[in-house]
Amino acid sequence: MPLGWLFGRFREHESDEAIVWRDRSYTYGQLLADIDDASEFVRKHQIGPGSIVLLDADFSPSAIALLLACVHQRCIVVPVAAHVANLDRDRYAEIAQATHGIAVADDDTYGCRNYPHTPTHELLAKLRSSAAPGLVLFSSGSTGDPKATLHDMTRVLQRFREPRHSQRMITFLLFDHIGGFNTLMYTLSNHGCVITLEARDPVAVCRAIETHRAEVLPTSPTFLNLLLMSGEHETHDLSSLRVINYATEVMPAATLARLHAAFPNVTIHQSYGLSELGIMRTKSRSSDSLWIKLGGAGYETRVVDGILHIRTESSMLGYLNAESPIDADGWFNTEDEIEVDGEWIRFKGRKSDIINVGGEKVYPAEVESVIMEVDGVTDATVTKEAHPITGNIVVADVRVAPEMDERETFRAIRRHCYAKLERFKVPVKMTSAKTSRISDRFKKQR
Repeated sequence: MPLGWLFGRFREHESDEAIVWRDRSYTYGQLLADIDDASEFVRKHQIGPGSIVLLDADFSPSAIALLLACVHQRCIVVPVAAHVANLDRDRYAEIAQATHGIAVADDDTYGCRNYPHTPTHELLAKLRSSAAPGLVLFSSGSTGDPKATLHDMTRVLQRFREPRHSQRMITFLLFDHIGGFNTLMYTLSNHGCVITLEARDPVAVCRAIETHRAEVLPTSPTFLNLLLMSGEHETHDLSSLRVINYATEVMPAATLARLHAAFPNVTIHQSYGLSELGIMRTKSRSSDSLWIKLGGAGYETRVVDGILHIRTESSMLGYLNAESPIDADGWFNTEDEIEVDGEWIRFKGRKSDIINVGGEKVYPAEVESVIMEVDGVTDATVTKEAHPITGNIVVADVRVAPEMDERETFRAIRRHCYAKLERFKVPVKMTSAKTSRISDRFKKQR
């Protein structure tokens, strides 16, 4: 069966702490009992091999048990996090052609409903006929339907069978995110402890690290900047923290420098992954460097016109609602522009984020980093605005510390940008940030 190897590891560590949920500890023995209950539940509701199950939950003992039980029953699981609107849930179920829906309530009980969909998509038919478990992940696109990536779970799980370090990890990345799934499976497959969060704000995260002696925090650069702004890392005991893994967006150099200064004894590590490909192994040049090595067993990389392309054995089978971007030779165009220094690479930005000013490329992350070097600036988001002559101009939405004079800070930003950037990269307009530009996945919204 698909997860027999994983459940065997659980039995070897039955008395070890597996999950912390709402400050209550659950052992691997208790998790196995919860998986037995969840397995009986899915069988009772005639959820079996090939069933497509929309699992509506956040990280909790029941959600984890249901996920594992459905995978073991060779279902195709469609995790949907709590933040997704009800109308979007129905649309997700329609796109994934879900046959069943399981919702985990706030008290960690759960119920089941049937959907009227008949799976007809050729990729779903192929996966179902192979009797392999599957995983459907939705992108976080801001316009139109999000893309639904379909994975053969057998391929995805293969990388977790190699024993690695046992760690106590915070589940910051969401239940329906490839990074969240990776956090969960890495931790459980190495008999670590999954530390769940009641909220994803600096106070809640720091409290969870302090109270439950978390060792690893996987998160985003945007959240790390919020953490530094809040000062909560200075009022909590975070001495148990060993590693901060950041991913999902480009890290501003200024934020990384401040983070390294604030956590001098913590390894700061850049991760990289995509819903379509999974999470790759990376090695940072140092904790204060944006340069990484990328690859590992089963992954190949190449650079075409400055864009990173990846080929992997564990890539998705395809999209359920779009044409596959994987070419005939198996290469996936990530749309990430990079710099190369021998075997090291540095991410400059997504191709879709680049601002074209009179034929010149402007990378928002580069400009944001320079702005954030100015005293009194706590955050900056760079976007574009149409212009009749240059095509676009650079616009910066800046958050200034309350104690600073905003006009004088804006003047300082202009002086600093002219000194550090080429003229076409300097923001033509600056506005004061009045509303949040942070998505529910803690990424900047440009």
